[in-house]
Amino acid sequence: MTDTTESNPRSLARATFLARALAAVLLGGAAPAFAHGNEDHAKPAGPVRKEQTAWGIAGDAKVAMRTLEVGMSDDMRFTPARVDVRLGETVRFRIRNQGKLLHEFVIGTPAELDKHAALMLKFPTMEHDEPYMAHVAPGKTGEIVWTFNRAGSFDFACLIAGHYQAGMVGKIMVARP
Repeated sequence: MTDTTESNPRSLARATFLARALAAVLLGGAAPAFAHGNEDHAKPAGPVRKEQTAWGIAGDAKVAMRTLEVGMSDDMRFTPARVDVRLGETVRFRIRNQGKLLHEFVIGTPAELDKHAALMLKFPTMEHDEPYMAHVAPGKTGEIVWTFNRAGSFDFACLIAGHYQAGMVGKIMVARP
């Protein structure tokens, strides 16, 4: 049986992502709804879309087991560069941009991040609003709450054009208790 976009939320999310990218190209890459340069990086109010991914699912802030502070800097590095969590743990990431450039924190598999980074090089003004992504303006703090319900090794990265390629990547190790 083949999953269709209507019956598979992940396919729908990918279709929406590609449609937005195409719209950005057709509109000259400068549509305000897709602009990374927008200074208002707060996530819109409302329910968080809970879609299972290979690296987990959006978490509920009320049940976050701990808060992990992550710093981002203009030397294209995260501090810490490695995070260890337990399978089933819900974590609040508090991401502080200590630099003068816009940065982002995106959780995913290396393959997914590679694909997304390639798209960001082609469409640098593209914006996305997934629960595993936070865009953080200089001097500001962002937040992601994530439940790690899959064991394995995953990455976090800044996918802004050039940042990922400069090595702005970290590692998340999810171990069974």
